[in-house]
Formats: sequence, C-alpha cells, structure tokens
Amino acid sequence: MADIKGKSALITGGASGLGEATTRRLHAEGAFVTIADIQEERATELVAELGERARFVTTDVTDEAQVQAAVDAAVEAAPLWATVSCAGIGHPQQTYHHRKGPLPIASFERVVRINLFGTFNAVRLSAAAMADNEPDENGERGVLVNTASVAAFDGQIGQVSYSASKGAIVGMTLPVARDLARYGIRCMTIAPGLFDTPLLAELPQDVRDALGAQVPFPPRLGKPAEYADTAAFIISQPLLNGETIRLDGAIRMAPK
Repeated sequence: MADIKGKSALITGGASGLGEATTRRLHAEGAFVTIADIQEERATELVAELGERARFVTTDVTDEAQVQAAVDAAVEAAPLWATVSCAGIGHPQQTYHHRKGPLPIASFERVVRINLFGTFNAVRLSAAAMADNEPDENGERGVLVNTASVAAFDGQIGQVSYSASKGAIVGMTLPVARDLARYGIRCMTIAPGLFDTPLLAELPQDVRDALGAQVPFPPRLGKPAEYADTAAFIISQPLLNGETIRLDGAIRMAPK
C-alpha cells in the first residue's frame, strides 16, 4: 500500500465540501496539504486550524499560472504525490426553454471551462511535477484523483452543461492513465451521487431528507468524509488506475 505520510497533496477546491473533507483526511494521514481555492477567507481559517503541514494558494483552476503556483507551493513542502481535483460549479438551465430561449453559450462554456479545463489543468501540471519524483517500491510516482458526478451518466433536465463537463472527466480518465503509465503516475475518478455539500446545505431540511430518501441504500445523503475516505483509499492502492468509481448508494437519477 502506498503511503502519503511525509509527501505533498494538492487539493483543488480544498476549502469546502468534498475538497475540505479530503484536505482534512490527507492531513490526518500525515501529508503536507496545499489548498488551491478561490475562497480565501475559508481556506485561511482551515489552514490556521490544521496548523503545521497546511498551506493555501489562491487558485483559479482555469488560470495556468495560478495552478502552476499551487503545484510549486506543494512541491516546495515535499514531493507532490497526490492531486485531488474537487473544484467545480453547476449552472442549471435547459438546452432550450420556450421562455428563456437557448442556453447561452457563455454559460455552457463557463461550466465546462471550470469543471473540465480546470481539472485537466491540475492534472497536466501535477503530472509534470510528479514525473520528477523518486519512484516507490511499486515504481509509482504519484496519483491523480478527479471528481465527476453521477450526472456524467444520469444527467437530469437542466444539467446539460454540468453533465457534459463531468462526462468528459470520466472520458479522459483512462487515456490520462495510459499516457502517464510510463512515469508510474495513476489517474482515477470518483463520481459522487447526492452528497451533503454546502450547496445542498442551503436547502430546507425536509427537502434534504427527501433527496436522501431517493438513495436505495443507505437512504441518506453522502457525507463528504466518505468521499475523502474513497480518495485516500485510491491513493493507497496501486492497482486502482484508469477507472471511475460511482460513490452513490446505487442511485440512478430520474429525468427530474
């Protein structure tokens, strides 16, 4: 099993939700964690709470220079061994609506740019840094963990831009793994279902309960710590490579 202790982990979107849980988990595993996020206040609070082995770099994942700065900060602390990409957004709007008209191409592009381009930005720049690592006993030099969604497979009405971006993340998982195999760098993707994230926290409790009840088992919303557990497990298991794991309690989303 690969060990993250004493190595660096970069978490995009690492100041809240799934990313925050992953930051906490990998820090608890003994990693040097670098939070790449645009939420400066929240990230600064989290770094102050975690203390040693935690740092924050203001990062727009679509900006090459800012992502490179985050990678450099992680490498400065210790060899970059894991990058977990959690940064992302959604924009609920249908392809065409008789009152709103066609979905603005700028809105579609923004979602794809942040979710897909941002993820690949972190992937490619992290891989370049990982390739310089000394391999471990398995010949491994690093692990990339990306975040898709069940919307990649079961996109609902109004999720066209989100589903397109997350489907592309699933689609690039295997070719990225194949591209980087010669360097001993793995690539995996997690596709979460309905999770108790800050976005859902804004909904009334009865609505949250109703959403959780849609999950076959366990009939509840996923916990961010369960995502973090899965990311940590992927990092620790050398044979997990080039695949997407649905983390969804067997839910298959209805059209709406």
